[in-house]
Amino acid sequence: MQKIKSLMTRQGLRSPQESVNDLSPIESFRIPTKEELRELHEEPADPQAQQEIINSIEEIYFSNDSFDIVKYELERLPPVLSLQELEEYRDKLKQQQAAVSKKVADLILEKQPAYVEELERVTSLQSGLQLAAVICTNGRRHLNIAKEGFTQTSLGLLANQRKRQLLIGLLKSLRTIKTLQRTDVRLSEMLEEEDYPGAIQLCLECQKAASTFKHYSCISELNSKLQDTLEQIEEQLDVALSKICKNFDINHYTKVQQAYRLLGKTQTAMDQLHMHFTQAIHNTVFQVVLGYVELCAGNTDTKFQKLQYKDLCTHITSDSYIPCLADLCKALWEVMLSYYRTMQWHENHDQDEAAVGSSVSDGNNVIGSEENSFDRNYVKKKLEHGLSRIWQDVQLKVKTYLLGTDLSNFKYDDFIFVLDVISRLMQVGEEFCGSKSEVLQESIRKQSVNYFKTYHRTRLEELRMFLENETWELCPVKSSFSILQLHEFKFMEQSRSPSVSPSKQPASAVSSSVTLFEQFCHGGNPFEIQADSKEDETEDVLASNGYESDEQEKSAYQEYDSDSDVPEELKRDYVDEQTGDAPIKSVSRETLRSRKRSDYNLNKVNAPILTNTTLNVIRLVGKYMQMMNILKPIAFDVIHFMSQLFDYYLYAVYTFFGRNDMFESTGLGLSSSRLRTTLNRIQESLIDLEVSADPSGTLTAAEERKEKVPSPHLSHLVVLTSGNSLYGLAERVVATESLVFLAEQFEFLQPHLDAVMPAAKKPFLQQFYSQEFEEFNRRLNDVSKRVRIPLPVSNILWEHCIRLANRTLVEGYANVKKCSNEGRALMQLDFQQFLMKLEKLTDIRPIPDKEFVETYIKAYYLTENDMESWIKEHREYSTKQLTNLVNICLGTYINKKARQKLLATIDDIDRPKR
Repeated sequence: MQKIKSLMTRQGLRSPQESVNDLSPIESFRIPTKEELRELHEEPADPQAQQEIINSIEEIYFSNDSFDIVKYELERLPPVLSLQELEEYRDKLKQQQAAVSKKVADLILEKQPAYVEELERVTSLQSGLQLAAVICTNGRRHLNIAKEGFTQTSLGLLANQRKRQLLIGLLKSLRTIKTLQRTDVRLSEMLEEEDYPGAIQLCLECQKAASTFKHYSCISELNSKLQDTLEQIEEQLDVALSKICKNFDINHYTKVQQAYRLLGKTQTAMDQLHMHFTQAIHNTVFQVVLGYVELCAGNTDTKFQKLQYKDLCTHITSDSYIPCLADLCKALWEVMLSYYRTMQWHENHDQDEAAVGSSVSDGNNVIGSEENSFDRNYVKKKLEHGLSRIWQDVQLKVKTYLLGTDLSNFKYDDFIFVLDVISRLMQVGEEFCGSKSEVLQESIRKQSVNYFKTYHRTRLEELRMFLENETWELCPVKSSFSILQLHEFKFMEQSRSPSVSPSKQPASAVSSSVTLFEQFCHGGNPFEIQADSKEDETEDVLASNGYESDEQEKSAYQEYDSDSDVPEELKRDYVDEQTGDAPIKSVSRETLRSRKRSDYNLNKVNAPILTNTTLNVIRLVGKYMQMMNILKPIAFDVIHFMSQLFDYYLYAVYTFFGRNDMFESTGLGLSSSRLRTTLNRIQESLIDLEVSADPSGTLTAAEERKEKVPSPHLSHLVVLTSGNSLYGLAERVVATESLVFLAEQFEFLQPHLDAVMPAAKKPFLQQFYSQEFEEFNRRLNDVSKRVRIPLPVSNILWEHCIRLANRTLVEGYANVKKCSNEGRALMQLDFQQFLMKLEKLTDIRPIPDKEFVETYIKAYYLTENDMESWIKEHREYSTKQLTNLVNICLGTYINKKARQKLLATIDDIDRPKR
């Protein structure tokens, strides 16, 4: 027990746990003596009691080494000391110390076998280390011997070989650096050869090599030089890209795209391309107009180059306007054609890449394929969006040019050429991006309305001059004469012509032909000015001396020279109707021949009866229709002016030959009330009755008078008061029949007029032709007063006229491009009004082809399910009429597959008719 106390005294009276931890290795593993063990065993051996004593030790005794136990215990003493308490507390501390010592002794005894075993192992390890030291000493001695005899020489050889390899690598690097230093020369050669992909590839490889040798000081300068060279290549590449806008070359563009792909700037290239196209349009039109302005100015003054494009267009002269317009459109066509071919290149390229991508399924290419797909989609959307943007720029440039000059004083052929060029340009726009060219239509409409008012006013004045100088003699035309034989109506027979815009062609001709971009993709230009072949053509419409040919005239005279077939009583000069006797004196053969020739001419009714003025009006109508077909937005204005031509002619014929002032003043006029109403309308809207009025009238009155024409006066050469000429019977017949012929031509042209008339203005046209029916009824009644017309004949005439009118109505409905519910209701209402007026004019019942029109109108209300059966049941309608029902009636209410099915049904019905 005394030994343990002394041990604790050496540890500075610390806690048992800290005392054990602070024992030196020798002290920790010292084996207690027998006396110490005996003293320890004399203490209570109850483990639980021992553990409770240890647990009762305060925690602070186990805190750390800096804890001062003596100081702690002294500070705990109470102010008033008690010996008994101190002894009790001392005994308690001794018990705690004894318990800790007992615990330490038990642990030491428990670990003693392991200690002995470990000590033996350490002794064995010491012996092994001594043996290893001997072996190492011997090894070092043998290595020194080997180093001196062999290794040092061999390692020297290896070091020299390694040095040689390093020098070879250095030489290779130096040669590469030398090559890199000379790369700029080769790059310049490749750029001159326009080998942009090769130049970029070489530059990128040089940059990669330069990054490999960046540890050399000379490479840093070279790397900067290569970067500058690459930027220079990009600048030249951008210039090469801009050349595509005016002259697309597939090989050139392929190189440029490959170069941009190597740079990883495909999207940037597309953005730049659209910027170049916009700039190309501006530069092109400016240079074309500037060239003509400077040419017409006749000097080299540079003031025009500083003008804006809008101001520059105002300096174009009338003589240079059309050539400049043609060159302007040709230049813009080249730009749009380049864009079209650019899109074609990308479409073909995308298809090729898609085919290659589908054949290669390597997983390593998935990321690259996704990037390429993204680039392709971006380019595709960019190109599609650029179509409308480029066309808008083209429209604005041409609009500025069109409105920069007043075209009201242009010749008719020149203005028609302008309209034709613009119509062709609008066709290009429709094929280019599906645009309706509203900007161009509005600008040309303004110019056309302005021009046409001036032109129509001049033509009305010319018509008045013609009427006042007309002698109302028969114009000798062939019996086969047709207005389609006139130059002004040639456009109605042409199905396709390079100089005629497809806007004037039938729908079937346009749909079956190739587009302008396909036609002129590899050469030519749709705006090339072609020589007018009109001068080379001849109108074979006039007859020789009233006969179709000289041979026909000769045969007619020979026929009437022979009197073998003439009865004897007709050979006499005079035959008494009572006795049949003839006077003694007979007439000469020449008198009889003249009488027979006159009879022949009077009975020759197969040739149209018209005058030179009638022919002139028909030619004007043809010119008006040319303009109307080219520019449909002013179709209503043109048709209105055409009706004024007919109204003025009608008014002149009535004024010259039909008006009887005596009867008119007494209210016993022979004209019908409808005719008087029509004449009054013409007089109020068209005839200027105040030719010598006070010029100081209001501005509004002056403007209204500009739209009117003075009443014509009959030529003094026409005598209507002589009984010898039956009071101008021949002139009256020619005038009346020429008016009838003119009305027939308007009837013939009705389907063409109805096709271009806006839907909102169709009632005007229907009203105009309805009053023609009333004129027909009046004339039929006039004829029946002179010659009795049997009822069957009258019914046949009415039936043909009504049937033709109803068929024309259906054909007009089939030309409708869009029809709303209100439009369908208006169709029915207009037709009912038409029937009501028609039933007042004729007693024929039922109205011919009434069901033909009503059934067609009702078909506009059919559903998709009923349409197919309706089409199969009504084969009397044309393919065009049935197709229009499918497209307009059902419209967007059916899908594409259902529409194709209905169109196929129509085609099956039409196939046996071919």
